Amino acid sequence: MSAQPATSQDGLKAGLKNRHLSMIAIGGVIGAGLFVGSSAGIAKAGPGILVSYALVGLMVVLVMRMLGEMAAANPTSGSFSAYADRALGRWAGFSIGWLYWFFWVVVLAVEATAGAKILEGWWPAVPQWGWALIVMVVLTAANLVSVSSYGEFEFWFAGIKVVAIAAFIVIGGLAVFGLLPGSKNEGAGLAHLTDHSGFLPNGPGAILTGVLLVVFSFMGSEIVTLAAGESEDPERAVSKATNSVIWRIAVFYLGSIFVVVTLLPWDSKSIAKNGSYVAALDSIGIPHAGQVMNVIVLTAVLSCLNSGLYTASRMAFSLGQRGDAPAAFARTTARGVPQAAILGSVVFGFIAVWFNYQWPDTVFDFLLNSSGAVALFVWLVICFTQLRMRGIILRENPDKLVVRMWGFPYLTWATIGMISFVLVYMLTDKDGREQVLLSTAAAALVVVIALVRDKVAGPKPVAAETSSKESESVAP
Repeated sequence: MSAQPATSQDGLKAGLKNRHLSMIAIGGVIGAGLFVGSSAGIAKAGPGILVSYALVGLMVVLVMRMLGEMAAANPTSGSFSAYADRALGRWAGFSIGWLYWFFWVVVLAVEATAGAKILEGWWPAVPQWGWALIVMVVLTAANLVSVSSYGEFEFWFAGIKVVAIAAFIVIGGLAVFGLLPGSKNEGAGLAHLTDHSGFLPNGPGAILTGVLLVVFSFMGSEIVTLAAGESEDPERAVSKATNSVIWRIAVFYLGSIFVVVTLLPWDSKSIAKNGSYVAALDSIGIPHAGQVMNVIVLTAVLSCLNSGLYTASRMAFSLGQRGDAPAAFARTTARGVPQAAILGSVVFGFIAVWFNYQWPDTVFDFLLNSSGAVALFVWLVICFTQLRMRGIILRENPDKLVVRMWGFPYLTWATIGMISFVLVYMLTDKDGREQVLLSTAAAALVVVIALVRDKVAGPKPVAAETSSKESESVAP
């Protein structure tokens, strides 16, 4: 008989195996946005979109290194929210935790709707809202059973994404250099990088425009640090995920986009019409490329839904533990599952789905824009938290500093500068400006609530404080 997963002091079961964590780490950086959003970036920046992806990828690598340093020293379901609570103050942990929860609840609605559209196209007898409901119910049930159920679903979802992109890079790479038997694309080598008005056909400024278009497709890489607290070997899992993020971004993002812009001219009408990956597969002669890509996109959508529900519930659970959310969110079932946190998150997800069907261009559009820049806010908070946490870790548990941020504190400050620049540059873009302003308003509202709440409530309740300190002292 296999051993039962260990139960941590916070009541969660360590039910995620190393293979689950490895695939969550790999799949976490491959969102549906990579498949469906890259064509817009290519249209704006041409082959120079590779530089845009590289810049954002560098930013994510640095942020993940900082987060990895803190998570390896103290794996917890609250991740950066719990660290911000400790390093910057309770208001910071409360604010970024609820903003992050809000972000993922809105993502649930976006992904459920996207998945429902694909499924309705295959089986029109079931209405789109019906498919959205089915998908949400199935994944909610999986998350309620046990954390290992979430891990198993994500293992296979992420596995399909990884295999699909790896196959695309290999097959497309061979076609680029004319080495793929039977390919309809004769292969131009590297010529398409410069033969249509150069590498930067719309000027160097288009690189920054490209950054705005691709930055949000990287959201999700931090999920592995939340999941690490429920793994068999948290310290090893976080260290491995942090160290591998460079090659994951290089291969899956830069590798696949490189194949697209070398197989086809950047201004090819087929990229704009069918999407970058479908256009590339069509040019090679892969039959039913559109349906093949629909299967892959649906897998990416289901993966994002599954992870979004898990992430939102674990953040709600952590907030409940610290007295910053209803106490019921901090309770777990006999299986080590935070049932109330999961159901609370999915209820708001269902409400957001309903908004998407009832008022897509007003209420839901407002929700989407008011959570749009939260990803960048999260990364900023991680940076500022790490500046303070390094000293705390060295003072209290120096032996836990097994992952170190490179070039500290200079690269940390440089990353803060990069993220701040992106936020400011978004103000020059119509859609970006709306996202930044509404997201900033939402963040300001949550911060005000946190500060007023702290002033009225006084010091953190003893139980929450004790729980926080106990979780900090638990060795992986």
